[in-house]
Amino acid sequence: MHKRNRWFVTISLVYGLLGGLVALTWLIAPGLIPGNVARMHGHIMLLGFILMFIYGVALHVLPRFSGNALYSERMANWQLYLANAGLPLMIAGWLSMLNWLVLVGGAISYSAIALFGINMLFTVKPHGPWR
Repeated sequence: MHKRNRWFVTISLVYGLLGGLVALTWLIAPGLIPGNVARMHGHIMLLGFILMFIYGVALHVLPRFSGNALYSERMANWQLYLANAGLPLMIAGWLSMLNWLVLVGGAISYSAIALFGINMLFTVKPHGPWR
């Protein structure tokens, strides 16, 4: 497995633990975490835990299933950087109640999603006649 894909899976597990900790803390002491905790928890779990795991597994498996090499290693590397820059910015925005920071983080996270989609479309694209 490519080192980048291992990073996606490892970071995913860290986000899963963080998201669970946020939820437990919020249940035990609701006022302890400032800001919009529900949105923060949801995005940590969905973008951090679930989507990062999907990124890591899909970047490893889909090229093998399609019989093609990954279209762009560079695009996948940038996806790792952008995904892991965007989500912490969103979290910081919800903690500090700064909507502009959530917007910037969301735009960066979305760009990682777009890179993933483009990379996967060109990776699984058939090279030859349709069967």
